[in-house]
Amino acid sequence: MSGSDERADAGGTTSPPRSPADSEAATAEDGDRARSRAGLIGVIVTVLLIAASVIIPAATGWNVRAGHFPPLHAIWDPGIGPGTPAAILLAVLTVIYAPRAAGWSWRRLLWVVYGWGVAWMLALGLIDGWYGIGGILDEKTEYLRTARIVVADVPAFLRGFIERIPIDAEDNWAVHVAGHPPGATLFFVGLVAIGLGGAIAAGIVITLIAGTTAIAVLQTTRLLGSEQLARRAAPFLTVGPAAIWMCVSADAMFAAVAAWATFALAVAATTRRTGAMIAGSLGAGLLYGYCVMMSYGLPLLAVLALTVLWLARSWRPIPWVAVAGLAVVGVFAVFGFAWWEAFPVLRERYWAGIASDRPGAYWTWADLAAVAVSAGPWVGAGIGAAVVDGIRPTAQPRGRRAVALLALAGVAMCLLATASQMSRAEVERIWLPFVPWMLVGTALLPVRWQRAGLIVQLASALVVLHLVFTRW
Repeated sequence: MSGSDERADAGGTTSPPRSPADSEAATAEDGDRARSRAGLIGVIVTVLLIAASVIIPAATGWNVRAGHFPPLHAIWDPGIGPGTPAAILLAVLTVIYAPRAAGWSWRRLLWVVYGWGVAWMLALGLIDGWYGIGGILDEKTEYLRTARIVVADVPAFLRGFIERIPIDAEDNWAVHVAGHPPGATLFFVGLVAIGLGGAIAAGIVITLIAGTTAIAVLQTTRLLGSEQLARRAAPFLTVGPAAIWMCVSADAMFAAVAAWATFALAVAATTRRTGAMIAGSLGAGLLYGYCVMMSYGLPLLAVLALTVLWLARSWRPIPWVAVAGLAVVGVFAVFGFAWWEAFPVLRERYWAGIASDRPGAYWTWADLAAVAVSAGPWVGAGIGAAVVDGIRPTAQPRGRRAVALLALAGVAMCLLATASQMSRAEVERIWLPFVPWMLVGTALLPVRWQRAGLIVQLASALVVLHLVFTRW
């Protein structure tokens, strides 16, 4: 008699064999439980990290040299402003209507993401009045004042750029001009040349460009992961605390260029057509090359680029990307700015300034708290879920692992940046190019988490902007 017959004769019952559908459902349920646990842990760790970064300097009197509300470069300034009603209304409507986006066409979704994102940025900016849209861009530390001067002779600007980086140089560059390659300033030179060199006009241009970042990230996620997961990530890429800094910061423009470069690379890596592969690769190379000419920290985008190529299982774009990227760097060198000569000079200026007074014992970890404020606490939940799907490649569809690795690439870029010790403070703005890639991890969380996550993200943005003046 077989074992099952013996159990039946003894009055026991036998369980029918599981069907493949039952097994898949059980696996999915187990995966959701694991992501929920990891997501909860991620949120708790993120909140504790932010709390520690705020409480420790306040409780100990530790001067970490970043305004009056570290880890943000901000001052305590509670109040409301003209944009407050619009921001609250948009937040409420987002919570109500975001779940309906699942039924929209892809094109309609992208249009709404762009329009809603721009509206959210402008509403948050207007909480500080028109100054919040672009006033900071007219400060002496920013690019616009220099752009208005050098627009008359750009070649001379490039030829003499390196010699005016040092802090003790005669007529040295303003802080942000000196702290970035000249490609950043040239963007504003272009705005001045076409009559958009006013602070408000430049702020609106940056906002309109920044609004496209979410579109590029969603398109990349769709190509490498899945449309369903991209749809889930859409609300978190559209609204959240990062918009506080995107409306007024050149780094938001850097983020958009980086996102479109990555999308072009994803197109090149996933297409079967040689012409499309070459065109996408050249486009990616030109945009990545210009990223390098805008920020000394953006070569870290190589981590994201390699992740995209690995996920697509295609290395064909590399030679074309390299040629186009090096061509951009080479053109700047021909006109007088050699990146490899400028970086050591910039490094000396960096350590000759306030960075040397900012304690590494605090900023090495508080940088992560600052970017968590910018990305929003829910980024921790997404990263937790990404860790689960990243280490369980056989337990979920391939699209899930792709999205997980994109999110973890965003985390890796932040970790490398803080390890370099060249990013002490102000990373809520400086690391904007890395933030949306971390946020795609929110797509991996169970659907029931979405509304709670949106409430957390929206509330944190409103609280931060109504309690402190961010200076950006």
